[in-house]
Amino acid sequence: MVDHLGPDCTAGDRARRVRIAGLSHCGPRFLRLTILRALRHRNFALFASGQAVALVGYWMQSIAQSWLLYRLTGSTALLGVLGFASSIPILLLAPLAGLWSDRANLHRTMFVVQVLEMLQAIALSALAVTGIIAAWHIILLSMVMGVLVAFELPVRHAYLVELVGGKEDLSNAVALTSFIANAGRLIGPAVAGVVITAYGESVCFVVNAFTFVAVIVTFMMIRVQSSPRSGSHAPILRGLQEGFTYAWRSVPIRLLLSTVAVVSLLATPYMTLMPALVREIYGGGANIMGFLVGAAGFGGVAGTLFLAARRNIRGLVGVIAWASFAAGTALALLSWPGRLWIAVPLLAIVGFGILVTSVSTNMILQTIVEDDKRGRVMSLYTAAFLGMSPLGAVAAGAIAEYVGVGPTLTAGGICCAVAGLYLAYRRPHLRAHMAPIYARLGSRN
Repeated sequence: MVDHLGPDCTAGDRARRVRIAGLSHCGPRFLRLTILRALRHRNFALFASGQAVALVGYWMQSIAQSWLLYRLTGSTALLGVLGFASSIPILLLAPLAGLWSDRANLHRTMFVVQVLEMLQAIALSALAVTGIIAAWHIILLSMVMGVLVAFELPVRHAYLVELVGGKEDLSNAVALTSFIANAGRLIGPAVAGVVITAYGESVCFVVNAFTFVAVIVTFMMIRVQSSPRSGSHAPILRGLQEGFTYAWRSVPIRLLLSTVAVVSLLATPYMTLMPALVREIYGGGANIMGFLVGAAGFGGVAGTLFLAARRNIRGLVGVIAWASFAAGTALALLSWPGRLWIAVPLLAIVGFGILVTSVSTNMILQTIVEDDKRGRVMSLYTAAFLGMSPLGAVAAGAIAEYVGVGPTLTAGGICCAVAGLYLAYRRPHLRAHMAPIYARLGSRN
C-alpha cells in the first residue's frame, strides 16, 4: 500500500503513514519500507554501515581461528576451551559493563572499545602471518576479544537509543542491527572457507584487521546527543544489586532471560563443534564448514527480516516459545542424516530459531525496561545469551570427546525444545504481567 500525499505533508503525517502502512510517499515520490525505518536516522545509518563491514571480517576471523586451532591440535576439547575463553569474560564482566553504561558517555566508550578490538585483530594477524602462532596464542587472544565484547555489548544496546533519538524506532534498530550481524555471519564464513582453502587462515585475520578502518571512520562522523547522566551514583555493589533486584522482581524479564540462557547454554555450542561435525559426520573441509555456517547465517538473516517487519512487540512471547522449540528440534536432528542437503535446511532453522529467540527478547526488554536501568538489564541479557555459551561450549567439547558429536548435539537440542514448550505453557501467566506494561507504553509499541 502506498500513500499519495502532497508536497505540504508534515513530518508527523509522514511518520504516521509509515507506522500505519509501512510505506510513505511524500513530495518527490519515494517508498520507505517499515523494515528500514531506523536508517532514516543519520547516526544509525553511519553506525550500521561501519558494522556491516566489520562483522564480515569478524566472522572470517572466527571461522579461521577455530579451523586453525583444530588443524593444529585435532582436539574437540580445545575447541570447547576456545569457545569458553572467548565467552566467559562476558558472563563475568557484563553486569559491571552494564552498570558502567548507565553512567558513562556511550559514544566515547564505544569508540575506545572499537580501537582496542582493532589492536587485537592486528596482533592475531601478525602472529599468523609470521608463522609463529600457536594454540595458546589463539585462545589467549580470543579471551582478550571476549573481555572487549563484554564491555561493548551492554554499551551498544544502550547506545542504540542515542543513535535513533528515542524509542519510536528502537525495536526496528535492534532488528536491523541483528540483521547486519547475521548478514556478516552469512557472508563471512563462506568467504572464509574459500580464502582458507586458497590462501590459508592468516589472510582472514589480515582482512578482519583492515575492516576496522571503516568502523573508525564512521564513528568519527557520528554526532549524537548524549543521554543525561546523574552527577552522583550509588556505590558499585549497590548499583549492581539494584539492577539484579529490578530484573528478578519483573516476571517478564526473569522468565525471558531464563529462556535465553537455556538456549545459549544448550543450543549455541553447535558452533564450537562445527569443525568436528564437518569432518566426522560430513567428511568435509573448511569450505564445507563455511557453507554450513553460512546456512545458519541465512536462517538468522531471515529471522531478522521477519522481526524488522513487525510494527511492535506484541505477540513476541509466543514467537520466542516456538522459535526455541524449532531450533532445538532441528539441532537434535542435525547430526544424524550425514547428508548436506538435509543439514543445510536444518542449520537454517537452527539459525532462525536462535536468532528470533534472542532478538525478540532484546526487543521486548529494550522497550519495557526503565531508562535508568537499561544498561544493567541489557548486561544481564548479554550475560544470559553470550555469557552462558562458554559453559555450554566447554561442556559440549568435553562430552563430545567421550560420546561423540552427534549424541552431544542431540541432547542439547532436545533440552532446548523442552524449554520452548515450557515458555509456551507459561505464556498466559506472562501475558497477564505484560498487559499493564503494554497499556502504559501505548499502541505505538
